[in-house]
Amino acid sequence: MAASSGDLRDVQNSCDGCELCGAMENLLRCGGCRTAYYCSKEHQRTHWKKHKRICKSKSKKGDRDPTASQQPRVTLATEGNVISNNTCDSKAEADSQSKSQAQKTAKAKQNGTGLSSVSPDFTSFRSFSDMLPEDVDNNRDGSRDAPANRTELDAKRDKDMAEYIVRRLNTDGICVVDNFLEEPVGESILEEVKGLREEGVFSDGQLVNQAAADTARNIRGDIITWVEGKEANCRRIGHLVSRMDTIIMKCNSKLGKCKINGRTKAMVACYPGGGSRYIRHVDNPNGDGRCVTCIYYLNKNWDVRKNGGLLRIFPQGRDEVADIEPRFNRLLFFWSDRRNPHEVQEAFATRYAITVWYFDAEERARAMERSRNSIGNS
Repeated sequence: MAASSGDLRDVQNSCDGCELCGAMENLLRCGGCRTAYYCSKEHQRTHWKKHKRICKSKSKKGDRDPTASQQPRVTLATEGNVISNNTCDSKAEADSQSKSQAQKTAKAKQNGTGLSSVSPDFTSFRSFSDMLPEDVDNNRDGSRDAPANRTELDAKRDKDMAEYIVRRLNTDGICVVDNFLEEPVGESILEEVKGLREEGVFSDGQLVNQAAADTARNIRGDIITWVEGKEANCRRIGHLVSRMDTIIMKCNSKLGKCKINGRTKAMVACYPGGGSRYIRHVDNPNGDGRCVTCIYYLNKNWDVRKNGGLLRIFPQGRDEVADIEPRFNRLLFFWSDRRNPHEVQEAFATRYAITVWYFDAEERARAMERSRNSIGNS
């Protein structure tokens, strides 16, 4: 029996989602402590090594959530919303050995195009919009709020979003934000991008180390144009970049050692279908100053099974990949350097995105100095 939408909102208010992956749907409650939630028995078993001490302590002392009996019973599509822990210990060692063996197998299968394993633990990203109260995320037109309240809600949303981005970048190196702008604004940005393409201002994407034209087209198949956002036909794109800047500045000084002091223009990119792609690469392999890549997607009703165009990230030092679908009104952040090699897989429909790179002040200064010295010695 599936949970009703009302039940799901209550659960979201009473817990932080699955302890392992953060999922907020179809939650099961731990049968030992009754305070932890999981989206599946498999995720509970995987997380048991970390959870068992807390769980057994609460179970032994009877230190359970005093409101547990009042919390809604949410099930998966089968009977039983409480997961029993009596098999977790016996399976923990076997699961650990299985995971270790899987990692070894994955490493053995690595090749020049990337890693062979896809971990659901790492790819099940919680988008920021999934964590917002309904009145903040879905009522963005202000129709039910007084102007002052709307301003306060927007300010709180920006603050919460910045904190979430900082947390996810520092933990995973990747962060997803869905429903970033009001949908009509996103649609108007898409119309501006389509208008730019009709004007014929796009050209073939370039490489850091430029190869011959035919070789370059095999490496990346997108066409691009750069805009300030101040152009008369790019006002909505300018609004998007301004919103990106606002969020990034709220994150500044909290993103590791980065001190962001500038950015590139907005790169508007189109993969025109026909299997166009961008093979595995790193945005900033040589310390040019770019520290954060920020991509906004504009693809309505995108189906990667039919349309392709998946962004796959290969986080450094991990035997897993992160698959990001280029969905409409989705904003993606990730570190620009060698920590995140990535590729755009073959696209079979027109795929649009807008990318901005943010500069770390110190690395950018060193890059500019190297450039000046290179020119002076030539």
